Amino acid sequence: MRTSLTVLLSLILPAAASFAETAPRWALDAGGGIYWETDPANPAAHEDSIEMSGRRVSFILRYGIDKDGALRVARQFVWPMLRTIPNDTHASLSYTFANSLQPEVKIDGRDAGAVKPSRFLLEGLLTVSGTTDNGIEVRRTLFPSTTQPLVLENFVYTNRSGGKRKLSVSFDDIERRTPEKKGVEGEYLITAQLLNGGKFTLKPGESARCSLVFSARRSADPAFTVDPQQEEQARRDYVAGLWSKLRFECPEPNLGRSFSFAKLRAAESIFATKGGLMHGPGGGSYYAAIWANDQAEYAGPFFPFLGDEGGDEASLNAYRHFARFMNDAYEPLPSSIIAEGTDVWKGAGDRGDAAMIAYGASRFALARGDRAAAEELWPLITWCLEYCKRKMTAEGVVASDADELENRFPAGKANLCTATLACDAYSSAAWLAGNLSKPESVAKDYRDRAEALHGAINKHFGSNIVGFDSYRYYDGNTTLRAWICIPLVMGIFERKAGTIEALFSPRLWTPDGLATESGKETFWDRATLYAFRGVFYAGETERALDYFRAYSQRRLLGEHVPYPVEAWPEGNQRHLSAESALYCRVVTEGLFGMRPTGLRSFECRPHLPKTWDSMALRDVYAFGGPFDLTVTRAGQKLDVVLLKGGKELARNAVAEGDTATFQLP
Repeated sequence: MRTSLTVLLSLILPAAASFAETAPRWALDAGGGIYWETDPANPAAHEDSIEMSGRRVSFILRYGIDKDGALRVARQFVWPMLRTIPNDTHASLSYTFANSLQPEVKIDGRDAGAVKPSRFLLEGLLTVSGTTDNGIEVRRTLFPSTTQPLVLENFVYTNRSGGKRKLSVSFDDIERRTPEKKGVEGEYLITAQLLNGGKFTLKPGESARCSLVFSARRSADPAFTVDPQQEEQARRDYVAGLWSKLRFECPEPNLGRSFSFAKLRAAESIFATKGGLMHGPGGGSYYAAIWANDQAEYAGPFFPFLGDEGGDEASLNAYRHFARFMNDAYEPLPSSIIAEGTDVWKGAGDRGDAAMIAYGASRFALARGDRAAAEELWPLITWCLEYCKRKMTAEGVVASDADELENRFPAGKANLCTATLACDAYSSAAWLAGNLSKPESVAKDYRDRAEALHGAINKHFGSNIVGFDSYRYYDGNTTLRAWICIPLVMGIFERKAGTIEALFSPRLWTPDGLATESGKETFWDRATLYAFRGVFYAGETERALDYFRAYSQRRLLGEHVPYPVEAWPEGNQRHLSAESALYCRVVTEGLFGMRPTGLRSFECRPHLPKTWDSMALRDVYAFGGPFDLTVTRAGQKLDVVLLKGGKELARNAVAEGDTATFQLP
């Protein structure tokens, strides 16, 4: 959290100086995670939080050490499918267990005392290691179940002393019942239970295992059968499976590791609701529900690249849910569909949701490469584009009541973000029409509309704002806004020089990325990640890389790790999941410049940094993959190669900034 002094300095110092900070707290672990080593003899208090999710539970863990070096753990559990009353956006059953909830451990009949951790390891699970004064090493691994509404803490006690030790582990199981009248399905039962506790005699080198299991269920349902080691292995297998797909290879390990973690956070936050698999932002508040921005615009277009079946299914379900609300009167679609798909939220009016959905659904359909799915989504895409057409202003841009910030900041009657999303959606729909054998007149109409909107965006929004030749966010806007980056993402480059200067100027850039508005302390990572993607896509590779590298190190190895965050001060930097999808898209669509053009085709405008000889994306699942895409420096050009099954399918030699095109069988 930044102090007011930091905010002031970010406004008056050169942009590069905003990255000056202390050495990273965390470091890269050889096994693929990150670790933080403490000094139990000279502790320095520090606490952090992380969210981890499974299909039926989400787990916000607050952890760290106090001033004496003792472990602190607070656990907030959310069960999205155990609905509470009123059954609104935030009606997931939630319960917090505080730091005092620990097994009682005795060694040779005496209280073991507080274990002072020496190492924290994050690798899709959190493992905390430390040793008691009696020489018992305690390794504690915390994680959610992949399939059940459970969170587990697996303990391993290993005798590292020179002699035999007697160990006892006990715990008074906890049971909490919720009021029947406050549950959609009546009374819920929340439990904390110790499995495999008891008394052990450990010779040097021997270990004992036990587990704390936290769960919730309808009180009439039977208790769960739990195998803690099997659950831990399932979580490890799930993480390893995600990390094995869509691998980003480059000479900078921090970027590759950040990409791996972002894949995990983007994909894990999917819940098995009565409305089908639903991707959810998380953060303790947003579950079993979908939004036109987070799910339709941010995450949906990414999942085909990852090849995660759950992500693809959840994305398709999201578009299907929105399609239920198409109507002949062209009334706005809901911004959010909540409560497992049984209700809606329309609290901010029309946020440009049709443009968000058309943009996301058309890019998803193209990248997914499944003709049947694309045909299914076609009516939704065309409805949304017709809605945008009907919302055109006299200036030729798309009107909306607000934008995705829902009136937190002014957006006028027509904003840059909505118009630019619609422009790109028309282009994608034109490509999709050709792939689905629609009449050429349909594709031409969409191309013409995209071209007209492109011109109107520059004419209506193009402006000199406090000395930068960039964009006003809406008619009457006189301050710089973070979302001036969005034309760059969509290939609208006429004002790229002034826009990039504005983005990285002290007026907008802060130690945590872009301020939402110049002069304000609020930041949202989503805008920063859009900006990185746009600046890379616009060909300002070295400029973008410097900032992207520093941002990635801050998020991966700094004080609040290992994912992109939502916002501050709102939400206090929650690890919402769709922001991690946007991080991955900085690489796929920014650095590699990948742009879907068909069910089996894409453009690639690679931007290889000068200090890199090569970069690659391995096991890309979009467009009928998996395939590999490699970019290698070859004299004054870049050698771009597509391989499938280890065999070269296509090769393009392009100059920096030029576009290669690829067609898969």
